[in-house]
Amino acid sequence: MAHEITRLHHVGHVVQDMPAALDLYRRLGFSVPAPSYPAMAPREGGEPEPFGAANTHADFPCDFLELATVVDPGGHVPADARLVPLQAPPEVLPTLVERINATSANLADCLERFEGLHILMFSSSDIDVSAARLTTAGVRHGGVNTVRRPAGTEVETVRYLEIDGVRPGVEAEGRIGVVADLDPRIQATRLADHPNGAVGLVDATLCTADADLDAVQERYERYLGRVPRKEGVSRVFDLDGATLTVVPASGLSVLLPGEHAPALPALVACTVAVQDLAATKHLLRENEIPLLRTPSDDVFVPATAALGAAIAFRQAVEPRHQDGRQQGIV
Repeated sequence: MAHEITRLHHVGHVVQDMPAALDLYRRLGFSVPAPSYPAMAPREGGEPEPFGAANTHADFPCDFLELATVVDPGGHVPADARLVPLQAPPEVLPTLVERINATSANLADCLERFEGLHILMFSSSDIDVSAARLTTAGVRHGGVNTVRRPAGTEVETVRYLEIDGVRPGVEAEGRIGVVADLDPRIQATRLADHPNGAVGLVDATLCTADADLDAVQERYERYLGRVPRKEGVSRVFDLDGATLTVVPASGLSVLLPGEHAPALPALVACTVAVQDLAATKHLLRENEIPLLRTPSDDVFVPATAALGAAIAFRQAVEPRHQDGRQQGIV
């Protein structure tokens, strides 16, 4: 059966201190460009000042890891930050500002729960089909939004929807949604070699209360249009070249030794495939990053050393095509 939900689109790590997060991710071996900060003049004729929410990505061919933070007026902005003045027709600008402020308010709420992973977006080959399927399945969402933004010499069109859960655009575990597949031509312009050999996202791990496991499984069955397989106490949704693992709180320390969820439900970990796991481990040890091993022989940086999110690394089985499929797999 064909599925329009193809893979993980991105996982978002919401942090208190963007400079500290940049330092961490670069020590983890990711190539992370300067973050973008929306900016607007507080008064007519004034200089643009950052506000709202800032972010940057560790980009891979088909997906990415996002770092996001709430802009603290007058707070510490990285020296290499890229200010992006808002440019929109006068009749559109208030709506744009409202969206940015809503996003930053959601991120602030996430940070009140804990610093860590709060964003999980799935990739869709047909976002309109995804929206219709979710509506038919009784999943409330905000409809398909379209954003156009500069991407070098071109304009990138991003179409996405956010699932409405505990409130509009936010589920209990964070911001969950669906985004149209990345444009491989534009995404290719963002790619840089990661010193750790990272090539893509291969898992996101969601931890839930034991009593809620069946309900969370049912919820994601409707989101993804897929039924998971059982792996020990976990429920694993197979996507194209990646998985979503839902684990009960009682089983988290088996899956990721020493880890515990700061709240329930919570996105507790993500796993990145690397070209040479031995080389990745060597780099991390050289950078004095603590490492633990999973029962499946992945290695991970514990959440206590990675701003509230366990970051795991796995040996890539085969290189990915630009369309996200692994070679030899149809």
